[in-house]
Amino acid sequence: MVWSLMEELRGSILRFIYQNKENGYAVARYKPDSHLSDIIIVGNLFHVYPGDTLVATGVWINHPTFGEQFKVSTYQIIPPQTTEGIKKYLASGLLKGIGPKTAERIVARFGEETLDILDNDPERLLEIKLLTKKKVAGIRKYWESQRAIKDIMLFLQTYNVSTAYATRIYRQYKSNTVEILRQNPFRLAEDIFGIGFKTADRIAGSLGFSRDAPARLLAGVRYVLNRAADQGNVYLPEDILIENTVATLEVEPTGLEDILRQLVTEKKLIREEDRYYLPYFHNWEVGIAGEVERLLNGSASLKLVDIDHFIRKIEQEHKINFAEAQKTAISRALKEKMMILTGGPGTGKTTIVRAIIDLIDQLGGVVKLAAPTGRAARKLAETTGQEAITIHRLLKFEPGSGRFQHDRSYPLENGVYIIDEASMIDTFLMFSLMSALPTLSYLILVGDEDQLPAVGAGNVLGDMLKCELISQTRLTKIFRQAETSLIVTNAHKINQGKMITLKNDKDGDLFFIDEDSPPQITAQIVNLVKSRLPKTYQLNPFVDIQVLSPSYRGETGVENLNNRLQSALNSGGREYEILFKKFHLGDKVMQTKNNYDKEVYNGDIGILKAVDPERKRFYVDYIDRVVEYEYPEVAEIVLAYAITIHKSQGSEYPAIVIPFSTQHFIMLQRNLLYTAITRASRLVVIVGSKKALAIAIKNDKPTRRFTTLTKRLNAMKVLDA
Repeated sequence: MVWSLMEELRGSILRFIYQNKENGYAVARYKPDSHLSDIIIVGNLFHVYPGDTLVATGVWINHPTFGEQFKVSTYQIIPPQTTEGIKKYLASGLLKGIGPKTAERIVARFGEETLDILDNDPERLLEIKLLTKKKVAGIRKYWESQRAIKDIMLFLQTYNVSTAYATRIYRQYKSNTVEILRQNPFRLAEDIFGIGFKTADRIAGSLGFSRDAPARLLAGVRYVLNRAADQGNVYLPEDILIENTVATLEVEPTGLEDILRQLVTEKKLIREEDRYYLPYFHNWEVGIAGEVERLLNGSASLKLVDIDHFIRKIEQEHKINFAEAQKTAISRALKEKMMILTGGPGTGKTTIVRAIIDLIDQLGGVVKLAAPTGRAARKLAETTGQEAITIHRLLKFEPGSGRFQHDRSYPLENGVYIIDEASMIDTFLMFSLMSALPTLSYLILVGDEDQLPAVGAGNVLGDMLKCELISQTRLTKIFRQAETSLIVTNAHKINQGKMITLKNDKDGDLFFIDEDSPPQITAQIVNLVKSRLPKTYQLNPFVDIQVLSPSYRGETGVENLNNRLQSALNSGGREYEILFKKFHLGDKVMQTKNNYDKEVYNGDIGILKAVDPERKRFYVDYIDRVVEYEYPEVAEIVLAYAITIHKSQGSEYPAIVIPFSTQHFIMLQRNLLYTAITRASRLVVIVGSKKALAIAIKNDKPTRRFTTLTKRLNAMKVLDA
């Protein structure tokens, strides 16, 4: 339980139980002047040492394992006043060259005047035997450095900067912190990861910057474009950019055109006609078109053979008969330098990919399989029987630099590259992939254009499919083995704008539970996951069943569903609070960002197997292996009994349960429903209202993404095109 009433305590740090040197987070024993005994305090305590006297502001919290603690939000270091306090302060490790014995000698000589001597006349330390000029010079240097740090931290806290942010700011700017922030606090948003424009804007307001200050307008325009990129846009038209900037910054439009011209002059923005791009997005989009043109004009490395003969041979060996569209796709894949294969579920994309792999093997060529996410790569490997990896791993991503090893100067080996789930590839990743492909290589993009577009900026697959210069095959025929599946047939109905079939046959694979009330929808979902589906279909609720919600918030959103499902499925698991996140042993959890050092990726789902409070470690079982995390890495982990439909892209689950009600009105789109039901390999249960389904199926106009990739691709100069 947390009490919201802020309290101020004055006392001294006795010792540290835990310290993170990178972000300053610490757990310490602290003796308040107002208490008879010491207490535990937690928070970001940067450059604080045993013996320091702290005036700490915060709230009391009750930790489920460790009991009552004081959570510090801000603090001020007060120099110790007593000789004993000064002695302990100097011996704490604050200053290199001063240990317990030296600290005792210094305090014995100068008493309560010690700190004043260090501030104003440090040369007097030479009065102490055994302290050489060199050692005194070193002590003076470290003392001035520590004093500067404390002054800067005090300056930041004076302007309501939290200790967590203050730590990051000081690490970035060091002794220049105060000067930089007074000149332009908006640099924070560009220079320091985790500090966005809004935080910088609040700090700027505290420092006295006006709403229409040029530095604020310049930073605000870039913030609006970055936020637009988060919504999928590569650029914004001038009128929309100005309108959004005015609304975001709450300023008059007067002067914004001058700001835009200044940013273009300084090359912080790129302008084409009335379109404004952040430079890197412009470079990536232009780069994609250039790299595609290079690949299409490159020489072929595969020998031209009688492909029809090879296709007949594969049909005989595997006892299958390819449809004409499938034969065309296989033939194009070997004749064209680049091809897109698209189609919905049950149309035979996987069969074609297997055949292409078989043919290239027979021709002695090299095939490389990859996908945007770890789960998609594993699915591709399972369906083809070949090794498949993430695009990031293919290009050898370097977490430290944020770059890929493979690029134009260090390309991949020659071969045929088959990339699955291409709808998930954003502008940056496609540019990185295209740049690394050798001119003699081939590229086959496999994807479903009707799924949700990439989370990142751009609509790469959709834009490429509008380019006539890129060979493409669209599969529309549902094959016989898939015709009886309501999952497959309803997916195609959704794309045709038709209401889906809701039979609820006991032998079917798609069921609908009609329920309007959000609390009742939640109750139904909990019952389905905990009891009905495991009992009826022998499904493991942790491994086989995945709840997919259109939204994060609300009664039927991911956040609430995770709490309810955790209580229903795993209430008996021992509870741990790891840096203010609560988990139970045995919880179903998900990795939310790519961690290449640990080889776990965004969307990977596992089980929390163990927590080691002494070593500050926790362990997640990802089926094939157990991964060890340090406590600060808990930021990458969330509960995963329920996840968003967007997060499920590229994944497949035996059974899915979907809340779908009018409460999700803003999210009710055709491609969202389509993506959701096509994530299941065996069973779909929709709990919600027919009205919500009808709204989604009718809404075939998802939010427009501002891109110019199709225009650039159509302007390519391709030989023999």
